[in-house]
Amino acid sequence: MKILGIGSRIDHSEYGKGVVTNVTSQHYWVTFIENGLETIDLDSAFEIIEAADGDVDTVSFSEIESSLVQILKKWSDVSEIVPIADKYKGGKLILEPNDTSLKSYELPIDTFFHKITMVRDRLRVLEQRINASALDELGKNDLQQYITRSYGSLTSFNILFKSKSQQFVGQKAK
Repeated sequence: MKILGIGSRIDHSEYGKGVVTNVTSQHYWVTFIENGLETIDLDSAFEIIEAADGDVDTVSFSEIESSLVQILKKWSDVSEIVPIADKYKGGKLILEPNDTSLKSYELPIDTFFHKITMVRDRLRVLEQRINASALDELGKNDLQQYITRSYGSLTSFNILFKSKSQQFVGQKAK
């Protein structure tokens, strides 16, 4: 079975005449004159009015996009959107020096929270790169221990996270 290229014209018994607008590994996306966009199986019964030339990559845009998102999540420091706990939205962090002649420092808590989640995400990427590295198991284990301790040091900020699943987790008690 030869796969039709994008731009091929067909006549389908149920939908009528249409043009192939996309090809995936299992379907043709066809825009029919009277029925609009429909997906039909590659092995569906239809008459070929005119086959478009050219090779067709049978991977759809959505399949490529999905694969790319998975790769970026695994190997980059692109961070997911992590919501702050509702009670802290729009709040501010105020650092008051002991010396009253000095000015206090205010920082929007959303900005501070964003920086905390960036640290968390970069620790995750570091962890992935260590696991994928050519280090021996002992070296990987030592570095992994440092990362786990770093997570533990950051657990004080867990009150800022809306979802418990996104909080820092340090070393578990045995």
